[in-house]
Amino acid sequence: MTKLKRSMAIFLSAVLTASCLFGCGKQEEQKNGSAGTEEAAPADDSAEETTEETTEETATDADIPAPEGYHLVWHDEFDGDKLNEDDWNREKHSIGWVNHERQEYVTDEEFAFVEDGELVIWPKEVILESGNPIIRSGRINTQNKHDIKYGRIEAKLKVPEGKGFLPAFWMMPQDEEFYGQWPKCGEIDIMEVLGDQTNINYGTLHYGEPHKQNQGFIQLPEGDYAHEYHTFAIEWEPGEIRWYMDDQQYFQTSDWFTAIEGQEEKPYPAPFNQPFHVILNVAVGGDWPGDPDETTVYDERSQMRVDYVRMFQKDSYDENVQKPVKVVKFKEADDTGNFITNGDFKEDEPLNDDDSWKFLLLKGGEGEAKITGDGEMVISSTNAGTEAYAVQLVQPGMPMKKGSTYKYSFEAKADEPRTMKAAITAPDVDWIRYLDDTEVKLGKKWKTYEFEFKMKDEDDDNGRVEFNMGKTDSTATIYIRNVRLEETK
Repeated sequence: MTKLKRSMAIFLSAVLTASCLFGCGKQEEQKNGSAGTEEAAPADDSAEETTEETTEETATDADIPAPEGYHLVWHDEFDGDKLNEDDWNREKHSIGWVNHERQEYVTDEEFAFVEDGELVIWPKEVILESGNPIIRSGRINTQNKHDIKYGRIEAKLKVPEGKGFLPAFWMMPQDEEFYGQWPKCGEIDIMEVLGDQTNINYGTLHYGEPHKQNQGFIQLPEGDYAHEYHTFAIEWEPGEIRWYMDDQQYFQTSDWFTAIEGQEEKPYPAPFNQPFHVILNVAVGGDWPGDPDETTVYDERSQMRVDYVRMFQKDSYDENVQKPVKVVKFKEADDTGNFITNGDFKEDEPLNDDDSWKFLLLKGGEGEAKITGDGEMVISSTNAGTEAYAVQLVQPGMPMKKGSTYKYSFEAKADEPRTMKAAITAPDVDWIRYLDDTEVKLGKKWKTYEFEFKMKDEDDDNGRVEFNMGKTDSTATIYIRNVRLEETK
């Protein structure tokens, strides 16, 4: 059975489950090259090379099933024996080029190649002739070869696993200077999965000046993206972009803009009204995933394997669209003036939805939360994880009005002295802080904590109250009660 037919059979029988910031500016470095580095010591080529015949068929355009309403524009099934450089560009970038990443992107086939009908991007730790280690990886794109303006763009792949890996399937403009350097030019992230959290996929839109982002995510109820192949896609139309995992939509947005600071916005739907190209890469380390550690390995587990990349379009698109008017709907306070829902924890509720309280475990955090019949939230941790937000209790939907003053208060204690951090953040506005992350010291007796702050940013109807209990020396159980957010003036 050919790879295509296998994929179709799997697709037809399947049942659905459930910034990172890369920046622009790569054109200049590609033209000028990157900083010189030592050459790696030559590999041992003593092993005898072998070749194996294959009778696997190559998929033709007619073999590729198009979603209803779309026609195929371009695809790569990676059925050959090497990367087709008529379709793809190999990129070269020095260490730390963006986001303080640890890898050097090189054009060597060793780090991005075709094998067994798949594209393989394989970051590796290489020992230089001096004896010093360096991390190298592959990054390829379709710029000026296969650019697309609107359509469905999808890839079927599985990701590497390990601390510090950040695989990505994403898009940047063909002409990154048309609206100006990043973020004004726009960026569409179709798939990003942290190597130490391989059951969550993030889809993100970057735009604007100042930088803004819209982000959604989908978490697998079981399994992960490192050991299973999944299909990641966007459907991009004038004025709307939708994100999918295995044809399950999990995010959409129509809210974006671009402008030069101090000037009027460009006509909507700029910057997402120009041709974009596809990028595939595996970053290592940097601002979002954090650096590799002693558990990170560079064997087959560090590979991103891509079964195919496909682009589809509709016959036509109506570009006469208007920017949606954003209606800010501020939540009303209760009779006591409190904006927090169930702040006294008198009602038991699920802690895995966005209706009220939500308990999150990220970046290696382990534990559980529950509401007791005594009006307390109890958080028991077994692993603090690698970030403050690794163990997190949150409630979104807080009304943040520009110019208003707020008082945020709660009572808390712990089984043993320890710390946690309190904050009020902006999930829809690049995660800025309305109330800065503030460490509080907990003792074994109840104590009241109060914070007052003035809202200086633009109106936001989705501020988020956060208790961050990760990345601490102690995992002692925490108790919280009587959480209040009040507008004082």
